[in-house]
Amino acid sequence: MNELTARLDALRGSGKRKGLDARAIAALTGNPGCHRRTLLDAAGINKRDLAAAIGFPMPADQSQFAITRGNSFEAHVKANGCAQLLTLLREILGFTLPEVSYDDLNSVGGNDSFPVRHRHTTQLLTRAAASNDEAGTLFDGPVLELEVAGYRVHLEPDLIAFRVNGKFHVVEIKSFAMVDGQAPESSLAAAEVQAAVYVHALRELLRSRGLDEGLVSSHAILVCPKDFTNRPVAVKIDVTNQVAAVRRQLTRMRGLDSIVAQVPRGATLDRWRDQDQLDLRPAAELKRTLREVQAHYVPQCLSACELAKFCRNDERGSTAALGRQVREELGGLESVTEVVGLAMGTRHPAEDQVEQAQMLQLANSYRVSALGNAA
Repeated sequence: MNELTARLDALRGSGKRKGLDARAIAALTGNPGCHRRTLLDAAGINKRDLAAAIGFPMPADQSQFAITRGNSFEAHVKANGCAQLLTLLREILGFTLPEVSYDDLNSVGGNDSFPVRHRHTTQLLTRAAASNDEAGTLFDGPVLELEVAGYRVHLEPDLIAFRVNGKFHVVEIKSFAMVDGQAPESSLAAAEVQAAVYVHALRELLRSRGLDEGLVSSHAILVCPKDFTNRPVAVKIDVTNQVAAVRRQLTRMRGLDSIVAQVPRGATLDRWRDQDQLDLRPAAELKRTLREVQAHYVPQCLSACELAKFCRNDERGSTAALGRQVREELGGLESVTEVVGLAMGTRHPAEDQVEQAQMLQLANSYRVSALGNAA
């Protein structure tokens, strides 16, 4: 154990380490400037439990109904050795090979542990990548690995297809509907970044075996219900930019030392003071430790991070709480009170705020005029 992992383990304390998954890594890329989330995820701290302990609980990110619906749709798409999925692949990728082999990697001889499944996945994918056999192959439920802040993270793509135009294709199955060929923008964006995490992990696997990472296509396949039916439809999505974002974020997490240094030695976010978990640590102490690490709150955090309500409360009165676009348009003004004062003319602008004050006062005059006309 090196110095960094020792500090991360001490910060987590007695709590069980919460492993990252593709969804969590994808969320990190959405707000790369937030040191707080980067540190907590690297340390494996359960942010939902921590948020509840400090009085800012967040609801579950997915309802049981949504989880059940997603599992049911995936089972439907993969039924009969992925027969429906194969039909979709033939249509969208021009997959013309007459013979297709199918490997179920959800367990190995009845053993469904991550390490065993990962070893088996690595063997099969490496063999396929090095083979000249043109038979198409579907790998159902593979397990990939990535190193994140010194820890091994196991990832589970829904499926990987190989020898489709000579490349591996990551296949993501989602339960949100594709209505008239369009998916909800936020759901599609999240799916693209998750697929990018798998593409990056698969490329890392091939690179580690001395194989060409170019064998992994930068186009993933997204499978969703068509309209309001249970009939699946597939679309090809380009995740080139998202893969680059994932790679940058994981590189930042290798340089955690400077973020960990923000936390005083001996400080911890362990919710318990004792090993028997009978003595709860005061919320004020946990909050104090959290505030040692810089956060970067934006409204989108509410749908992506369990600590969002706490961070939003700390940013109350700050332009950051209004969103990245608003803050940028305000030219770096940090306080809502300052913005309102400049707009109303009740606050004298500093030398570098004159232009902003003029624009705000002009906008305010338009607002007053519009309200007067409306009245």
